[in-house]
Amino acid sequence: MNRQTFAWGRAGNQIRQTERWIDGLWIGGLFLAALLLMGINLGTPPLGDWQEATVALVAREIWRTPDLSWQWLYLTLNGVPYFEHPPLLHWLIAWSYEIGGVNEWTTRLPGALLSAISVPLLYKVGREIFPSRLSAIFSGLVYLTLLSFVRYGRMAMPEGAMLCFGLLTVWCVLRSRRDLRFCLGAGFGLALLSLSKGIVALFWLAMVLGFLAWDTPRLLTSGFFWSGLILGGMPAIAWYAAQWFQYGQEFFKEAVVNHSLRRIWDSVEDRRALPWYYLGEILLYAAPWLIFFPYGLRLAWEERNWSWGKLVLVWAVSFFVAISLMVTKLPWYILPVYPPLALAAGAKLAETWNLPSYQTYPRVWRTGLMLLALCGVAGSVYFGVLDSADRSLSLIFGCTALTMLTAAFLVARRDSQFILVLFWGMYVSLLLFMTSPHWLWKSQQSYPVKQVAGLVLQGTPTGATVYTSFAYERPSLNFYSDRTVTPASNSELKQYWQDTEPYFLLNITSLEQLHLESVRRVGTASDWVLVTKETQPGS
Repeated sequence: MNRQTFAWGRAGNQIRQTERWIDGLWIGGLFLAALLLMGINLGTPPLGDWQEATVALVAREIWRTPDLSWQWLYLTLNGVPYFEHPPLLHWLIAWSYEIGGVNEWTTRLPGALLSAISVPLLYKVGREIFPSRLSAIFSGLVYLTLLSFVRYGRMAMPEGAMLCFGLLTVWCVLRSRRDLRFCLGAGFGLALLSLSKGIVALFWLAMVLGFLAWDTPRLLTSGFFWSGLILGGMPAIAWYAAQWFQYGQEFFKEAVVNHSLRRIWDSVEDRRALPWYYLGEILLYAAPWLIFFPYGLRLAWEERNWSWGKLVLVWAVSFFVAISLMVTKLPWYILPVYPPLALAAGAKLAETWNLPSYQTYPRVWRTGLMLLALCGVAGSVYFGVLDSADRSLSLIFGCTALTMLTAAFLVARRDSQFILVLFWGMYVSLLLFMTSPHWLWKSQQSYPVKQVAGLVLQGTPTGATVYTSFAYERPSLNFYSDRTVTPASNSELKQYWQDTEPYFLLNITSLEQLHLESVRRVGTASDWVLVTKETQPGS
């Protein structure tokens, strides 16, 4: 080797080391920014019905069982086999309870942490498919500042785990095009997906196989690729085999059909909506990035000969079509569509950043930002003047309005700094929003659950079954009261009153209608009364 070749090799090593160092800084920075956004004010408000409280109840049963019990493998809810979700998130929450006790913060922490990890993972996906680092950075920042991602990522739901392990799978698949050892990582990512969201992992597998069929078909004929997927997926295969041997066809019927496949052709829990339901979700909760999504997708179509265009199109279209055709519509089903949309928007914003100063921007950008600014001003005035019960919302809307107005002004001046203004303003606005109790705005809290649960907890013996006149069962009430509170009709309540020690949680109207005899009021909380039968002398 001559001296010139050695010099070039040494310079190349230094460049690669510098690149890895810069990548490490961005990965760490994105993770810390995401961790702050996901972790701040995580313990407020109370756990919501239904997803959060149900997950917490199952995790608490795991935490309470003896170390040598098989409870962790065969999940139960109130002692009955639980088939709604696979066990991974419940395991993590039970471990969190072991370390920090049972509370809202430890319940939401595992999901929030996995959601935070998904942000640098999206950056890593971007580094695999984009020729420039800037596109990957902008993609990660768009993803980080999406309201729906942040909100659902903070909740005790499997969605944060799904995004994290789904992105891990995609990244490993992309890396496996150059290094077949990453096929094992792709299989392991799919296993974690399957242990978090069940058969949703098959949708992710179909998506990556569709991308490979278009981009790298040679990989699909590789025995190493399929061997890696199978070996990596062994943890999930082992768990599903254990459930089958334990429960047989009941597991397939409940876990696979009723709680998963049935949502495709039937409306579970009456959650039916029109096929364009998810377009409305994007319009409502993806601001301001929804302005740039169409341009990013058009850019992906124009560059569909490149890997990034193929991945974005296959990913976004396949998931969006799949969830739109499903009969059951739930707002968090849109979450797997956001990573490819973020990649598309990041690519478009990076292209915009590098445009010459004389290049004009689409007029719809300025118009859209101005409309968002007006909405922010309206919200700030409403919550600051007309509804002043909580002025924190006025500050949040005001911050958002200022961000949009400044960005619109910069767009009008053809100044690419509007991109940085949007990133920073949206991050600060979301941070302020997460510090308020309003971030869980659809928690279905029909009454202050912690107050009523405290009454039930203090007024009933351990293990007691409490009957209530409320219309439906509330898992959050069961969780906080540590009792099973069962809804019942008036006729059923009259029948239960004949038992030796009944406990009823009634509203005032129901208590008057029932005309119960020998009633002893244990206590009241927020218009709810806990009653039991008066003990007769000598009995």
